[in-house]
Amino acid sequence: MKKTGAGNFFEDFQLGQVLEHATPRTVTEGDVALYCALYGSRFAVQSADSFAMDIGYEAAPIDDLLAFHVVFGKSVPDVSLNAVANLGYAAGRMVTPVYAGDTLSAGSKVIGLKETSSGKTGIVYVHTIGENQRGELVADFVRWVMVNKKDPSTPAPNVPESGPVVPDLPDCVGAEHLAAPTDLDMAEYNFQLAGSPYAWGDYTVGEKIDHVDGFTVEEAEHQLATRLYQNSARVHFNQHSEKDGRFGKRIVYGGHVISICRALSFNGLANAFKIAAINGGAHVSPIFAGDTVYAWSEVLDKMELPGHPGVGALRLRTVGLKDKSAQDFPYKDEAGKYDPAVVLDFDYTVLMPRT
Repeated sequence: MKKTGAGNFFEDFQLGQVLEHATPRTVTEGDVALYCALYGSRFAVQSADSFAMDIGYEAAPIDDLLAFHVVFGKSVPDVSLNAVANLGYAAGRMVTPVYAGDTLSAGSKVIGLKETSSGKTGIVYVHTIGENQRGELVADFVRWVMVNKKDPSTPAPNVPESGPVVPDLPDCVGAEHLAAPTDLDMAEYNFQLAGSPYAWGDYTVGEKIDHVDGFTVEEAEHQLATRLYQNSARVHFNQHSEKDGRFGKRIVYGGHVISICRALSFNGLANAFKIAAINGGAHVSPIFAGDTVYAWSEVLDKMELPGHPGVGALRLRTVGLKDKSAQDFPYKDEAGKYDPAVVLDFDYTVLMPRT
């Protein structure tokens, strides 16, 4: 009897299907230290218990993206083990703070199915939810993935006769749906220790920020990072199989690039102390070991948060680039085509002290 699994192919997914993902994960202080070693992120709230406790946290919460990657990683064996590419994100929220010692688990629901024009693959839309050991919502997000078919020569039996189902997704998470901690005392926020004097009121819609620094992706580091999240997608690990793939080598996990860009964004956005929402995102082109990542950000919107007088929200677009500096803010041309250097287009919302 066969006891191993090959993962789900496009034909295996059904609309409304609920997937309970295996392997709950207790996040430890070791994970936090390793995450810091991989990216060098310097946001003060996540770096120092004393800083975080001064403004009302019980300790330094783990980085929001570490929590996101752990939840995402839980979903990979069921959703994207046979993926060609992770295509995008929407409607993501980071809700309850996660601390070292918390245990995260995840589940997903299939909310959309669409066969591609080639007939060899299909696009699967899932809504993934991550919870802690108390059943509190830590994160939820929608993502869509291009997945190989098991038999490319036959029509997919799981797409309804009425046609493809593509969920209607919001452009962004509205201010009323952002989870801002209600018990923070931003009067105790120390801008000197945080590394920047610039608060929410100092940013303007349309402003662009070159984050200046570059980060070269190392083979060992991206492999280690992806294992940290227990992300088992073979395109990131198996050179024996990927030598015959589209690129002839392993692809760097897109979340690794997101974390690099977030760490780079400290230079210019040091007081963006929490990611509250992931509004959308696209991995425009792949990254490989040896590539150097640069990033720039644009302020898309500013939002006041009723009931949180000390905290404001900035909606940002952070653009990651490969082997090209961000000083001229490369993005899209007049026809809407991405600059060849663009690897990441990430739309998210951060919280900042207002004064």
